[in-house]
This record gives sequence, structure tokens and C-alpha cells, in this order.
Amino acid sequence: MTVAAHPAFCQGIRFFGENLPDFDRYGQETAIASGAKAISSASDPQAVYQTLLAADALRYLTLQTTASKESGHPGGFASIAEAIAALVMLGYKNTVTEVGHHAPGFYSTMFLDRSLEAMGINNVQDLGDRFREMHGLLGHLSGQIPGLLAPAGPLGQGQHFAMAGAKLYPGVLFPVTIGDGGLGEPYIMSSFGHFHTAYPQITNFLPILVWNGFSQEHHSMVSTQSNEAMVNYWQGNGFKNVILVNAKDFDDSNQAGDFVESTKFSFQQRLAFTQAVLEATDKAAQAALGGTLTVLIVKQLKGAGVHKSGAKSHNLYPGDSLDKDYIVSALQERALSPEAWQLVRTNFERSHGGPASQTVVTESVLPLADLGTLPLKEFALEDKQVATTAMGELVVHVGKQDSNFVVTNADGNAASGINNINVGLKIVHPTVDEDYFQQPNGQVYEPLSEDACAGLAAAQSLFGGRTLWCSYESFAINGLPIWQTVTQAMAELRRPTPSTITLFTAGALEQGRNGWTHQRPEIENYFAAMMRNGNIFPLFPCDANGIQVCYDWALTTSNKGIPITASKSPLPIRTTFEQNREGLEKGGILLHSSTGSKTIVFAVIGDMTLIPVLEAASQLESEGYGVKVVSVINPRRLYRPHDVQWQDCSEADGGFLSDAEFAELFGGDALIGVTGGSGAMLEPVLLRSASPRDLFAWKRGETTASAGQLMAYNGLTAQALGDRAKALLP
Repeated sequence: MTVAAHPAFCQGIRFFGENLPDFDRYGQETAIASGAKAISSASDPQAVYQTLLAADALRYLTLQTTASKESGHPGGFASIAEAIAALVMLGYKNTVTEVGHHAPGFYSTMFLDRSLEAMGINNVQDLGDRFREMHGLLGHLSGQIPGLLAPAGPLGQGQHFAMAGAKLYPGVLFPVTIGDGGLGEPYIMSSFGHFHTAYPQITNFLPILVWNGFSQEHHSMVSTQSNEAMVNYWQGNGFKNVILVNAKDFDDSNQAGDFVESTKFSFQQRLAFTQAVLEATDKAAQAALGGTLTVLIVKQLKGAGVHKSGAKSHNLYPGDSLDKDYIVSALQERALSPEAWQLVRTNFERSHGGPASQTVVTESVLPLADLGTLPLKEFALEDKQVATTAMGELVVHVGKQDSNFVVTNADGNAASGINNINVGLKIVHPTVDEDYFQQPNGQVYEPLSEDACAGLAAAQSLFGGRTLWCSYESFAINGLPIWQTVTQAMAELRRPTPSTITLFTAGALEQGRNGWTHQRPEIENYFAAMMRNGNIFPLFPCDANGIQVCYDWALTTSNKGIPITASKSPLPIRTTFEQNREGLEKGGILLHSSTGSKTIVFAVIGDMTLIPVLEAASQLESEGYGVKVVSVINPRRLYRPHDVQWQDCSEADGGFLSDAEFAELFGGDALIGVTGGSGAMLEPVLLRSASPRDLFAWKRGETTASAGQLMAYNGLTAQALGDRAKALLP
């Protein structure tokens, strides 16, 4: 094979090496033939040889890229480089990870297959220059990098993306690398377990455990386990096929300890280890695609082949530069010849039919089923209806039209007033039971873990499918980390994808008898802060008509995070459909207005909170005051445009209420914000109002006999509201 002395993409490489032994025999033609998408055999010596070259190339790029900024994490990825190289050589690129710290290794993989050219990274110099720079390669995987399927940052999340992908794309393999430090996160195995119980036929996801003995700053807790114990652990959690490749079994360099580096073996033993990983990866992939729940475990010391070993290899610090002696030494040991670099590049480019940026599932839009017209039912004013139940009817319609649609709930739909969803769509469970509306082909996914609920729902939305995550507001916070990760990725995404929608019921005020354990509205603080991100739209319909309009709108949106919060109690209908459509656009609805000597404005979030507010309005009006009651439905619309980073969002939404319209809606002589949750949600109103103003919000939970008593405990009474309003008047 003839090649230019230095291929153009190699510009910036600090060190080149000589051809490795037998290059003249195994390096003259690419193992992935022209027109092919993968190697022909995992046992082919040429394929094994070139997989080893690929692993060294990945280690080299990972270390040089991180050292170029004296920052980043090379060590963890280095210990799994052979398996990543094997996946590519076998033609698999729909790979996700649980480990955000493996980002520079994944960037190196995307560079080698030319995916990063889509963002102007054409050579190794560009790779280092753009690492950890704005609009470049973030320190952890994000939603904006071409070819990478999913974000990764908080541990214990990547498996959700692999399972969602497997559900939406049958016949496609979704490997997911899992760090042995991250394995200690509480949700990984339980989420696998529930998913496999619910969907035993879906096995086309492949966990790959990076068992390297160390976490970020110390030995991993599972480093103490024997090989047998680790195998038993996965088998005990439902994995029928557990494949373990242990580098120690190939060591001919007398390394101490259970965890060793294959890069220190003789060249022949390096090849033997690489072949074992390649064959094991092929076997594991075929088993997963063939219907057997499978895990691949690669046991190799953290930092194999880079500058340091163990936890010391985890990240670079200031001073760990490209001129540091141990960085230089490590790069020189991994250095490839220009011919070898070109060989690796060609294999990676041909794998899977082309660069991941053009071929993986998330680089195109998944076609969505036509929902037709939602069966909205407009209830008469003053009629009492359960808002969540009204929305449930629409959810059933969506599920009937869209077979990919899934509703997730931590075993509580019936308790949330949405048992109609269970009745209509059925809980997915291997046990058929008509009493509990469950069957194997249901569309309601009900683990007890909020992380598993949020994980599958948010991940499937990111991968192109419609979903709904339902929860009690009190408990949803346990699933928020992955939802937040996904919504940030959606803000950066290079394609439209259905918004991730949630329904949070049984707000704090409805949970009097259960006490503070069920009265935790602090999740609203998160959403309030996230609104400034630009694509987060918390919605607070005030009745059953409003919730239908909110859900109808949410289904038409892309790349947003839309939490809908409503009561499960029958409450009066206060609005029409048309009012709510206007409220979604303008942020709020004028529910009540009267004239008097002075005008007091109540800006109210929620439905039950309207009860004491309207009572206060009546009392104030009897004293000659004018009162305006505004139901704040879509607070994101009430910010000023410069308050929110909306311009940089994918599918950017720049809809905000104008100053003139804000003054018309909220103008008065005094303003009181009222919410049964976090006061932070009313920040946009308080920022823009020019009136004397105050805020009534949730303080603390307590066991009470009624919602009214709980509101009184938190100071949300008609008397207190009226007294404070009058005190504010000039």
C-alpha cells in the first residue's frame, strides 16, 4: 500500500514511529475491504493486527489531545481501547457510554472515522485546538458532536440510551460502555433488570464493563471482587451470557496484581489479547442481536498504554503538557507510522458504511406516526373535573396511533388519576392480568425507580420517539438528572426530535395526610433555573381544559423539555380552550378582573392555589378595591428575551410577552405572586413588574387533614393575602 509520507489528517501529530513487526505481511491492505462495512472474520490475523493498530491509534490521540490542553481524562478510555477498536472493526458504531470521562477517547474515534470533519476538525492539530473550547469538543460528551449518539456526564445514565435505542431500532446493536466506578451507581443494574423483564425480546443492547480496578481517585469498590464473583453478579441480575476477557491471562511481563496492562506484553501476546477481545466482542454482539441478554467484561488496568496507570491516569492537571517527559515517553511508545495511520483511518471510515456522523441512527430523524386530531373535550365553566384524567384520555389516543409511544410511571398511574392510561394502553408485564391491565405488549412502563422511568422516557425522546414520564411531583426529583442531561443535549442537538414531556401530579398541597415526605416541590426550583437555558417550558394548567391544550401543544414541539404539573383532584373549570391557547402564547390568562379605588394583581401558579386567591379577591372587592387574578400557565414566556439563552438552542423558540402586553396583563397598584411550590418559578413576573410586590410560596411540609389546612400552615390564606396586598398599596 503506497501512501504519502504524512497523510493530511496527521498534521499535528507530535511523534511518528516505525512500522510494527509483520506490517509488511498484515498492513498492506485494509482489513475492511473496499465496499465492505466490517471485517470478514474476527479470527483473521490481518483483522487482529489492524485492531491492535487501531487501539494504539486511539490511545495516542486520546493522550495527545488531552495533553494539548493539560486537561481531560485519558486513563479510563485507554483500558477499553481494544474493545472500542473491535466494535469499529466489526462494523458497530451506534455506541453510547455511561462514562463522561471517556469523552476524549470517543472524540478520537469520531476523528478517525471522519465524523468530526462535519464541525471543521480535519486534522490532529484541529483535534487538540478544539478540545475543551467553546463550540468545540466539550470535556464530557454532549448533544452537539457529530456521530455521537447521546450525552454523558452524570454516572449511571448511559444504559438508558442503549435500551431506548434497542427498543426503537430492532436489529441494530447498541453497545454501552460502563465504568467499574460507575457500576456502584444505584440504578444501572436495576434499570437493566426492569427493562429486560418488561421487554425480554429486546436484547440488542450490549453492556461492556470497563473493569480496570480504579475510579477517579482510588481503587474501585468492585476491584475487590474475584472473576467468579463478577460473573455471578451479572448472571444474578439476569444476564444469561457473561463473557469475560482478562488481560492477566495473557501477561508475559510478570506484572503484579490482578489488573495489568496489555501494552506491556510482548508483541505476540498483545496480538493474542487483542484477538481474544475481538473474538469476544464479535461473540457478544451476535448473542445480543440473537436474543440473549449478554454482557462483555474487559479486565485491564486503568491507564493501559498512556502516561500513568491506575487512578493516576484518570485526568491531567496543569503541567501535564505535551513537553512533559512522561507524556512524551507514552506518546513515543504508542506512535504509529504514517502508513499505519492511513490504514487505521481507512478502516474506520469504511466501518458501518461510512462516518458515524452519516450512518448512526441519531443522525437522521425517526419518522413519527401521524396522530390525527386529538379528541379534546372542552368542559363547561364551573364543572368539576380531574385535570390529569382529562389528559389521560389524550395520552391513550397518542398511544393508539403511535406504537413506539411509551408512558413511564413508578407504579402510580391509578394513584395519580390517570388509571385510564393503564386501561387504554396496558402496563407492559410478562404476566397477563386483566385486573391490573397488564400484558406483554403494553405501552405503560412501570418500574419503581424514577431514574428508570425518566431514563427510558427521556432517552427515547432523544432518539426520536414520543414519550411521557408521569410522576408525583414529590418523587420526580429522583429521576431528574437524566432528564436534565437529555434536555441540555436537545438544546444542542443537530436535528429535531420530539420534546420530552412529563406529567407531575399530586402537588404538595394534595398530600396533606402523607406529610412532608410527599410534599417536596423543590423540583420546581430546578425547572425554574433551567428555564433560562432556553428550551425548558414548565406548564401549570389551572384546570382540565387547560391541561388538554397544554399537552396538545407540547406534542407539536421539538427539542424542548416540557413538565406539566396539575392536580389529581376534581376542581372547577375556570377557562376555555381559547383562553388557554392564548395563555400558552402569552404566559398567562386573566381569570378575573374588577375595578376599584386601587388595583391589586395576583399572579398565581397552580390550580388549588386559586381557591384562597379568589376568596381574597372577593374580600378585597367588598372593601372597594379592584382585583386582577392572572393564572400563570407558561412562565418561560414571561421572561424578557435577554434573560434566556434561547438563541443558541436547536429549534430555537424566541416567544416572549412584550413589555406592553406584560403591563396590560400584570399592571396594577400592587402585585402578589402566589404559588404552592417554589417561589423561583415566579421570577419572571417579579423581575418585570413595576408595582410594589411580594411573594407567597411554599415553606414546609406538615401532616394535615386537608389542603386548606396545609395552605394555612404555609401562610396561603385569603386573609393573609388580602392583608399583605393592602399593605403594599401606595
